[in-house]
Amino acid sequence: MNLFTPKECAANYAAAGRAKTQIPILKLFLLAGLAGFFIAMGGAVTNTAAHSISNVGVARMVCGLLFPFGLAMVVLTGAELFTGNTLIAISVLDGQATVAGMLRNWAVVYLGNAAGAILAAAGCTFGGQLNHSGGQLAVFTMKLAAGKCALPVGSAVILGIFCNVLVTTGVLLSLSAKDLTGRVAGAYLPVAFFVICGFEHCIANLFYIPAGLFAKTVPAYAALAAGAGLDLSALSWGNFLLRNLLPVTVGNILGGTAVGGLYWYCHGRRDA
Repeated sequence: MNLFTPKECAANYAAAGRAKTQIPILKLFLLAGLAGFFIAMGGAVTNTAAHSISNVGVARMVCGLLFPFGLAMVVLTGAELFTGNTLIAISVLDGQATVAGMLRNWAVVYLGNAAGAILAAAGCTFGGQLNHSGGQLAVFTMKLAAGKCALPVGSAVILGIFCNVLVTTGVLLSLSAKDLTGRVAGAYLPVAFFVICGFEHCIANLFYIPAGLFAKTVPAYAALAAGAGLDLSALSWGNFLLRNLLPVTVGNILGGTAVGGLYWYCHGRRDA
């Protein structure tokens, strides 16, 4: 077959997760920065494609078609993505990695992802990429970011759980394939689902919300937002960190480790 069985995939990931916990810190950070940039590009292309589409359903479908290629680039280049790396729980449960090694990986990768995504947000904002449609892309970016900052904390956690159940499923499906087409298709569909449904991904939000926050500081963009009657009162760094990023990250961890634990228990656990 052109696929690994679920049992083989669980064994492969257990070994891969062990290797992830042993990557030198500088290399790990750089690979994470690359992943953060790729995910940010997924966010940039979806905002650009959808900002002038008034029909919400059509806009979400367009975003769902485009964003998943960000995860495909992460998987195929060997970059390190925090949400996918919650699957290192498989390696820990299999006895091939330690909790300390997993947490080390998560911390370094999270910081690297944040650096790559936020730098991309700054580049898009201050480099003029948000000027499309006479600056309406900037208005759309601020509106999206403000909406994310206004999410109730409980909703952010739940939407984060659902998101990373799908993202980690996409990672496992991608790693089940033995060829390029299968790996891309495996990553593509679950991620398209989460984007279309509007679930919350902490690394993607490290692009979406800082881009809105940076745009808010540009006088021309702020004037356009005011002219459109856009309420940006919720769009602040405090709301970003406490009302979105923290609860979404918690939800992503819960969703990803749940998938990892379930996958290991059903396919990787060695019965007596």
